[in-house]
Amino acid sequence: MIYFDNAATSGIKPQAVIEAVTMTLKNYSANPGRSGHYASVRAAEAVYKVREKIADFFNSSGPQNVVFTLNCTHSINCVLKGVLNKGEHVVVSSLEHNAVIRPLTKLGCSYSVADVSDTNDDITLENFKKSIKPNTKLVFCTGASNVTGKILPIEKIGKLCREKGVLFGVDAAQTAGVLQIDMKKMNIDFLCIAPHKGLYAPMGIGILICEKNIPNTIIEGGTGTNSLQAVQPLELPERLESGTLNLPAVLGVGAGIDFVKKTTISKLYKHEMELIQNIYNGLRKNQNILLYTPYPDLYDFVPVLSFNFKEKSSDEIADYLNENDIAVRAGYHCAPSAHRQLGTLDIGTVRVAVSGFNNKNEVSKFLSVINAKKT
Repeated sequence: MIYFDNAATSGIKPQAVIEAVTMTLKNYSANPGRSGHYASVRAAEAVYKVREKIADFFNSSGPQNVVFTLNCTHSINCVLKGVLNKGEHVVVSSLEHNAVIRPLTKLGCSYSVADVSDTNDDITLENFKKSIKPNTKLVFCTGASNVTGKILPIEKIGKLCREKGVLFGVDAAQTAGVLQIDMKKMNIDFLCIAPHKGLYAPMGIGILICEKNIPNTIIEGGTGTNSLQAVQPLELPERLESGTLNLPAVLGVGAGIDFVKKTTISKLYKHEMELIQNIYNGLRKNQNILLYTPYPDLYDFVPVLSFNFKEKSSDEIADYLNENDIAVRAGYHCAPSAHRQLGTLDIGTVRVAVSGFNNKNEVSKFLSVINAKKT
């Protein structure tokens, strides 16, 4: 099968990641930080080394700020529910995932939506600036849309937040491992990561890197520290980590980072963007295809593309591709805000997302199958 659903999860994992998970199950089946025996200590040391890799990769203040969560959605909830209080205001983008919108709705927080321009980052930045109010506590936005692939000007938004004295959180589900992220340079206070995507790690684990304190916790329990106290520890990462870690996935994250560093983000990104640009060029030659963004230039977009086939539902096209052994995703991609901006709330889109393991022959096959589709 040709797997073009990498915005949901990377379909092919590097051999080193598979080996790291297998090795962990064979050699590290001990609860890290919960016991004093050698196996537990070795497991804890292995986890700490992965925290160090993550902190270095994203240029955060240190491994103590790296928190392992269930997934990127869990990380986002930790930030929004941990930082915000009733009556405080938030600014989000017009391309946000439900992982942002639903927690804000549950909290009852007021929020303003800053429109994202596909063609002019200065307009986007100005829209964020105009949305900030005196009671704005946090700006939280996606690094890149999971529907259109549009990259937001994160460094400029981070600088704006510093100038305004506002906290800044980023949903890096589509950018971590795909684009270079420097938390210090970009003034990011909270970075939420889906390592099973751009870092090619296993599913079932998320990362939250905190440069600022999170006052409120959304889960409490055993941390292996301060066990005689009935309250959650104040120190990170234990403050936000309760219960047993997914150790095989943690070590898989470490192997995924090693793979991306060895291959280099630049090489992976340019390869992926060449493929998505070829797809875009092929689709726009087909009069039955509707495209929703301008040409995906380097560093304006990540390798994610949405389209529709005229007079066909997105589900129908995805089913047709599936029958031809091509995996894509159809529908709303859990991001109705983006579809509201695109004008596709009634039909959704077909989404294509490539990874470093895809190739030009797969692109040619995909375009051939699409062009063979009758109206």
